[in-house]
Amino acid sequence: MTAPWHVSDALAARYASGSAPEPDAWSLEKHVEVCGGCAARVSAAVRAGGSGPVLADVRAALLDTVRAETAAAPPRRVGLRPRPALSPASRWARILWAAGPALRGAWLVAVLVVVAAAVGLAYGAGFQEARPMLLALAPVLPLAGVAVSYGRHADPMYEIGVATPSGGLRLLLTRAAAVLGVCVPVLTSAGALLPPVTGVPGAAAWLLPGLALTLAALALGSFVGCRAAALTLMGGWLLAVTGPLLGQPGAAAELARLLSGPAAQGGWAAAAAACAGLLALRRRSFDHLETR
Repeated sequence: MTAPWHVSDALAARYASGSAPEPDAWSLEKHVEVCGGCAARVSAAVRAGGSGPVLADVRAALLDTVRAETAAAPPRRVGLRPRPALSPASRWARILWAAGPALRGAWLVAVLVVVAAAVGLAYGAGFQEARPMLLALAPVLPLAGVAVSYGRHADPMYEIGVATPSGGLRLLLTRAAAVLGVCVPVLTSAGALLPPVTGVPGAAAWLLPGLALTLAALALGSFVGCRAAALTLMGGWLLAVTGPLLGQPGAAAELARLLSGPAAQGGWAAAAAACAGLLALRRRSFDHLETR
């Protein structure tokens, strides 16, 4: 431990005249940042030196200019300006921009391609499995939007967003809601337009499973990040449900067992509630930067 030191009158005079060695000048400048007494001693030495009159003239001229501008300026009322009302178009534009990269990137195009392919196969090629295929894929399509809407891998403004009061879970939920706001009407409408198939659930049967999987991705994302969580659940769903069902005999009945009926819908609702509760408990984890 070195003993504390202070600027002497001789060092202050040498510094004011410009004759202090460079290491001494650096040490002095660093020291006066935290020592008010030494800062006052150095200031007095500068004012007493040859630069004193010049600095006094500059200070006096600056004060005269400020006084003149203040006297000439009209009195100004201090206060917050009223916030202009936003038009509906501006409000929707801000909501879409807050939705993040998901609605401004390739995910939206991918959803529209899946829907167009299902409709085209059903009506253009007479493909009877178009409706089961869309219903089997629909629950995990929102997960892809969540994966590319939040996190350091997807959002170039992620670090800034986390540091803001509206960042973290609030921003994540806003973007997830925007993703669902696109998926729900597009996929449900497309499912309703497809030709009905005996034994296949209705167009809205995927809503509760899709909500449960989205909340599961958000809850799991509090541990491993949104991208890893969404990719894990998507892969698991495709391997366990979509792949084995498509093109297999009895797929319609199995799909109906998984998506529709009081037991299945009740189970998905319970899963959604459990994931929402876990997400509420883990809400503070989104206030920290992702490490993966």
